[in-house]
Amino acid sequence: MKNKYTLLIIVLIIVGFTLRLLPHPANFAPIMALALFSGLYLPHRLNVIIPVVAMLLSDIFLGFYSLPMMFSVYGSFILATVLGAWLKKHKNIGNVVLTTLAGSSLFFLVTNFTVWAFGTMYSHNLAGLMQSYYMALPFFRNSLLSDLFYVGIFVGVAELAIKYLKVAKMNKVKSQA
Repeated sequence: MKNKYTLLIIVLIIVGFTLRLLPHPANFAPIMALALFSGLYLPHRLNVIIPVVAMLLSDIFLGFYSLPMMFSVYGSFILATVLGAWLKKHKNIGNVVLTTLAGSSLFFLVTNFTVWAFGTMYSHNLAGLMQSYYMALPFFRNSLLSDLFYVGIFVGVAELAIKYLKVAKMNKVKSQA
């Protein structure tokens, strides 16, 4: 992986891994934001590396869980990179917010469906599915807040860096003229 993205990928994996291990409110972690960020700023062949590796490394310490649940969690993050990739061509503040809300909602719907479908906490009928979603609303609130917070930071810093680099490049060209 010798390319211009190597350092960024390593730093963001460390950030995701570390923030997932540090004490935090339930579902207030940066992985969804990293998935959206990766889709937005990294080439397609690299964009799933950050969320998947950050999850795998932190799950080594936090503990692995049922395979259906892991597939739904990891799959949700991989799908979020697709949302981020869509955002590349449609980037504006409104779409960043909407894509973040879509990623949070995707995670909520997929993972809680999996809890209902493969678990024993809820009856396997429509009422049980609705109860599964209802009981998960406090976690959804934290996910929304976390995703908006971390996407704001990651995308905000990236956009400031891009703007700074463009200005620095323009100044360099002007001084050479």
